[in-house]
Amino acid sequence: MATETQESAKLTQLAHENPDEIEVAAGREREQLEGWIPALASDGEIREALEKAFDYRGDITITRKDDTQIVGYLFDRRQGSSLVDSFVRIIPSNASTKVNIAYSDIAALTFSGRDTAAGKTFEAWVKKYWEKKAAGELNIQIEPEKLD
Repeated sequence: MATETQESAKLTQLAHENPDEIEVAAGREREQLEGWIPALASDGEIREALEKAFDYRGDITITRKDDTQIVGYLFDRRQGSSLVDSFVRIIPSNASTKVNIAYSDIAALTFSGRDTAAGKTFEAWVKKYWEKKAAGELNIQIEPEKLD
């Protein structure tokens, strides 16, 4: 955490910069997870894959060790000290009830649904805006695309 002196110095420095020429916040690269089937050989791999599934904006498919499958949106996870007391919470795509699944019950994971936010960065929005402006359009409004 920055001290007040450091923060003040940074604000003073930024006051003399052109906001259009500086990067205000560093972005992060998004992984292409759609269609990925991670290896779940170790506890660490299971935890890492489920953490990525939590950040994913599409449906996933979890195959339990009893071979039942649940397809849906992973909206919560609770990490305990072991896989037995760690859980994911999913809203199944074919039901309205939420399902809890212990990490220890998961045999396989697939990022099966379309990532609804893929390619929808601010940069993509700005590019569309400038393309429409260059084409001579007026009253430009970029509407979000319809979800499935």
